Amino acid sequence: MIFLDLLIGFLEVGLFSFGGAYAAIPLIRDVVLAHGWLDDEMLSYMIAVSESTPGPIMVNLATYVGSNKGGLAGALIATTVVMLPAFLFILFVMAFSKSLVKNPYLQAALRGLKPCVIGVILATGVYMIIGNCYVMTKSSVDFTAVLITCFLALIYFGSRKVIKKGLSPIGLICIAALVGLSVYGI
Repeated sequence: MIFLDLLIGFLEVGLFSFGGAYAAIPLIRDVVLAHGWLDDEMLSYMIAVSESTPGPIMVNLATYVGSNKGGLAGALIATTVVMLPAFLFILFVMAFSKSLVKNPYLQAALRGLKPCVIGVILATGVYMIIGNCYVMTKSSVDFTAVLITCFLALIYFGSRKVIKKGLSPIGLICIAALVGLSVYGI
């Protein structure tokens, strides 16, 4: 039964996550929490791990959850079905790309979807910031987490002013890990 649940759950994620991994996080969260595969705290940790490891967040999360709940077969099922819709969509687009690019209805639909995707990504970021502030203490605001988040935002946006192109995500991840180790680990 777990294999069927993994197949349906992650196929749903793969089919309806338009706009990239960050836009898919709310859908992944709904599926994972609805099935009880992870709790909210563990999901936040896995999003952080999935972001800092090579590969797309959706694939990393699907592989982890599938492996955790169904072993190697579960990992293969979850990973395959979360990628399958995008793979088939890209094949379709490549086959008909010349006519699709010039289609005014498709262009209008894509222009309409952009604000929605931006809103979903923004809401996910706000949710993760708020969740991060409560995850460490479970009952009250963790002001250390708030300060670290503000510090990292200051570094990111400040680097755009100083070096004109901004800090790479890898550099920001490394800084965040060092700050986390120095504040929480020592």
